[in-house]
Amino acid sequence: MAIDYDLDIATSASAVEVAARLAETGRGNGVFDASVTVERLTERGVFAVSRLGTSVTVLPQPTPHPWHPIVEGLGFTPTVGVGFRMAKGVDVSDQQDDMIRLVAPLLEKVDGDAVLHFQYEVIWLLRRNGDLSLNERDDLWRPRRLAMVTSPCRRETHSMEPE
Repeated sequence: MAIDYDLDIATSASAVEVAARLAETGRGNGVFDASVTVERLTERGVFAVSRLGTSVTVLPQPTPHPWHPIVEGLGFTPTVGVGFRMAKGVDVSDQQDDMIRLVAPLLEKVDGDAVLHFQYEVIWLLRRNGDLSLNERDDLWRPRRLAMVTSPCRRETHSMEPE
């Protein structure tokens, strides 16, 4: 079974603009090589691949139903989604580190509400109205991952359940 994480963003930026910022970030910090382009990140059915084999894609999100977990539970409507599929046979923890190496700087370059989650069940991070919170679980946010987040943030655990 594949291990997938999703970063859902409600932003004024297009999927192409988000992909451009993600590609630039990933090439700059060594997570992506030169083969990872905006076109590769945004082509439906094709995944860009990180240095550790993590598949990454950036796509516009269709308008969700009002009962969608993010809309109903978190109060915003995602417009762009970034998907991360962990490679088999490679340490998932190392791939999760690379995911944070991509997501943390991306959030500094892309406006709007955002949530990084595992299958709508575990919220790793949530940004609403400019306020960034990271899950309180220390097994998710180990010191090396916390150090990757340079934006002001606090620790708070959220769920997709309506508040």
